[in-house]
Formats: sequence, structure tokens, C-alpha cells
Amino acid sequence: MKFKDMPYERVKYEDVEKEFRQIIEKFKNAGSGEEQLKVHQEFYAFNNKIETTMVIAQIRYDVDTANEFYSKERDYYDEIEPKLANLMVEYRQAMYNSPYRTYLEDKIGKVAFKNIELEIKSFDEKLIPLLQEENALITRYNKLIASAQIEWEGETLNLSLLRPYLTNNDRSIRKKAYEKYSAFFSSVGDELDEIYDKLVKNRTEQAGQMGYENYIELGYYRMNRNCYDKAMVENYRKQVKEYFVPFAEKLHEKRKKRLGLDKLSYIDTGVYFLNGNPAPTGTPEEIMSAGQKMYSEMSSETREFFDYMMENELFDVLGRKTKKAGGYMTFLPAYGAPFIFANFNGTSDDVDVITHECGHAFQGYVAAKDPIQEHWNITMETAEIHSMSMEFFAEKWTELFFGDRAQDYKNMHLEDASAFIPYGCMVDEFQHIVYANPGMTPRERHTAWLELEKVYRPHMDYEDDPFFGKGGFWQKQQHIYNSPFYYIDYCLAQTCAFQYKVKMDENYEEAWKSYLNLCELSAKDFYTNMLVEVGLESPFEDGCIRNIIDKLESKMV
Repeated sequence: MKFKDMPYERVKYEDVEKEFRQIIEKFKNAGSGEEQLKVHQEFYAFNNKIETTMVIAQIRYDVDTANEFYSKERDYYDEIEPKLANLMVEYRQAMYNSPYRTYLEDKIGKVAFKNIELEIKSFDEKLIPLLQEENALITRYNKLIASAQIEWEGETLNLSLLRPYLTNNDRSIRKKAYEKYSAFFSSVGDELDEIYDKLVKNRTEQAGQMGYENYIELGYYRMNRNCYDKAMVENYRKQVKEYFVPFAEKLHEKRKKRLGLDKLSYIDTGVYFLNGNPAPTGTPEEIMSAGQKMYSEMSSETREFFDYMMENELFDVLGRKTKKAGGYMTFLPAYGAPFIFANFNGTSDDVDVITHECGHAFQGYVAAKDPIQEHWNITMETAEIHSMSMEFFAEKWTELFFGDRAQDYKNMHLEDASAFIPYGCMVDEFQHIVYANPGMTPRERHTAWLELEKVYRPHMDYEDDPFFGKGGFWQKQQHIYNSPFYYIDYCLAQTCAFQYKVKMDENYEEAWKSYLNLCELSAKDFYTNMLVEVGLESPFEDGCIRNIIDKLESKMV
């Protein structure tokens, strides 16, 4: 079914609660593991309908944040989502405490039950008012970011549509674009500080009510960190500081010389070539057509996937003034259908949608064939391997998108991916500092960010910018507001994607088999175990980062 034809009817909480409780009672009263598994399959169908309806509402709001109907629906779901989560935990507890748990674990898997344990540890009915407030604050932040109206040569642009000017090869145009970009954030700076201050206090209070010292422990549970902990993440960041930061700084120095600059300013952050970054050669329609050709040639599995996505119009990628910023892949479980949301803007980011987001979507499409839906529930550090590795697997077809600048794109992609890891770790450490010290003032948070910049991005020079120069850069990073502690997952995944890059350069077919195996494993095993199974080295292991740096240095031009 095409997305535009998918019916929508509001999920009425009273009706859902009644049916939910009937399923819970039926599950508890089942006389065997086999009977409970049958009830659980009924639960799949019931829950799929609820989730799909809510995802449809979210997408239709995101594609037009000015849509009054779906804006009200979003507000409604902000209210009822915590209540639904409470019902979900009640059902999960029945599973966790089942007298037939051994049978269920055999069918569903140990990972699922570890995740249930974390779910129970991260939620209690008494948190519902705080969770409702948190949802409202997140929605307020996203509306604020989407509300940007930037005047540019007779046009009114949002932040996504301004991006081509932020990476323009003409430095004066970049300067002007960044001034307008910064001016918008300055104009809403007090409100951004207020929203985040309330979010930190809210989340800290949730942690306190659950008996935790601060939000960090609760945040890890909510991110389903089921096989690694804060100390392992800290050790990973330590390796990045020791090995990756010096490597990235070498790349920035080479980029400075390539651009013919005396110093790199913040306005040069996203620019890699004096004649400008490689941009897609075609229209949005031609980019999508090139994507279809690429995936038809990559493998039979990717051909089937992309044809399905195109046939059912499961993309919304054109940038529009009232559209939410950013991009993502989400999933419509009742249809077994991935959906990709993005904002095309004429830069290489458009192609990244066809690679990165399609990596997510391909894995979702493959996993949806597994009848055990707990296997679909991958943790984010695994999910991002699928997306970031697909960016590298797609490089064989770069000419379809970039023509005679294909090699420039490959060089830029490898350099950009390398420079990202220090930044991603900085975002993560910043959040650890903030939630370990929830009483910090907004000014102290901005100061903490600037101090981390010196450690992770010592080359960064904000000159006299009135917003970014005072430590405000992090406020444009939506994950910090929307999904605490998510961002390190990108770094862990990029570390694995680099390993796939090395493997595919040596033997593309063998690398693809390993990748497909990882997609099919989905959440059947724990992250650290799956890496071993598909032949990847864990980012947490001492020496992993150093080994990758050695390989990457030999590839840089």
C-alpha cells in the first residue's frame, strides 16, 4: 500500500487500555508456554496496529509542521505515549515473571528478556506526568528549530534549505550564510537554554524517583545498553582522544592547505575542495532513479527492497519550508514497511539519504521477515552500522550520482567520516557532564562545551561569532534534546563501518556476505557477540582504534 493511501484513525487510549488488559490477563491465565506464545502473537498484531497509527501521525506532522490536524495529533500522543508505555511494561513484566519463561526465552531469545529487564528498570507509572512534560518539551524544541525563516535573496529558507550556502565554495557566501544561521540561533538562544534546562531537571527528577543517582544510569537503560556500560564507553572515548583526535587534526591541516587558507574557521567546517564540494549531478527524481539502478545491481536482496520502497512511495525527501529539519528512517510494522524522511537540498547530503537512510531501511525490510518481532528491536549502535556501512558499499556506484567528481566524493566521504568521530565523542562526553551535574547553569553548560572543543576539535575557530563563539554549537544537535546518550552510537558504528570499508577494498563479496549476515542477525544476539560472529573487532577493545587509524592513513590522499 502506498503511504499516502494508508488510513489513519486516532488511537483512543480508553479502547487500547481495555484490549491491552484483556491480552495481559489472557497471557497470565495461559496454561503452557505454547499458549503464552500464541497470546504473544496476538499481542504482535495488536501492538503493530497501535505503533503504525502513531508513526503515520508522526510522519504526516513532520512533513508539514504547520498542519493543524496532525499538530494536534502529535500533542495528543505526547500525552498518551507514557500511559501506553505503562501498559507495555505491565505486559512485559508478565512475560518476565512467566512460569514458562524458559520456553519463551528459547523461542524469543535471551536478548529480548534482557531488554525487558532494562525496560522495567527504566519505567514506573509514577513517571507518567514527567514523561508527558518531557515529550511536550521535545516537541517544543523541534517546532522551534522547524520555525526558522531565514531571508535569503528574496527567498525564505529553513535551516535545511540554507545548508547549500553554508558549504558554498565562495567563502563570502559561506560567511553571510553562517551569520544568518547564527542570528537565528541567537534570536531563540534564551528559549533553547530554557527548554534544555527544563529537560535536564525533568530527566534528573525521573532518575531520582526511580532511585538512581542521576539520569546517566536511567539514560543507559532507556538506550537498551544491554551488553556494555559507562566505563566501556569512557575507555572508547579515551582511545579516540589518544589516537583519533591527532589523526583528525592532520586531516584538517591537509584540508586547510587544499583550500588555500591560513587558518580554518567554523565557516569552513563542511568544505573540502577549493572548487566546492561535489554535488549530485541530477534532479531529485534522477537521484532516486540512480539509487534504484544502484540497488538493483548491488544484490538481489537490495533490488527487491528498493523496488518495494519506490512502488509504495515510502520516501518523502524534498525540502519544504514547513517541514521538520533532518532525516530519519522509521518503520510501519503493520505493513512491514520502512519509511524514509529527509530534506533534499542539492548537496551531497541528498545522496547520503539514498545510502545512509536506505541502509537502515534495508535492514528493517530484511528483519521484518522474521516472525519473532523482538528480533526487530536492534539497539542503536548496531542500527548505525547498517547505515554507515551502506555508505561505503554504495561507493562502487558513486559515478551515477557525482559524474566526474566521483573520486572527490569518495575522498570527502572518508575524510568527513573520520573527522566525525571526535565530534560524536564530544557530544557524548558533554551529555555525561551535564547529567552528572544537573545543577549547572546554561552559561556553565556553554563553557563546558567550549572546554570540550579544545580537547576534541582543537582546530575549531569560531572567530567572533556571537552565538557559536560562546559555546552554543551543541544546541543545533537535535539528539542532545530529543534522545539523550544516543550520539555515541554513531561513533561506535562508524568504527565498525571503517572495518567494512577495509574489508570491501580487499574482497567486496566477502564483506557483503558479512554485512548481510549482520542485517539478518538483527537483534537475535547481543551487539558485542554479533561483531565477533560477523568478523568485526569490538570498538571497546584496546587497540581497535589504533588498528583502524593505521589502515585509514594508508587510504588518505
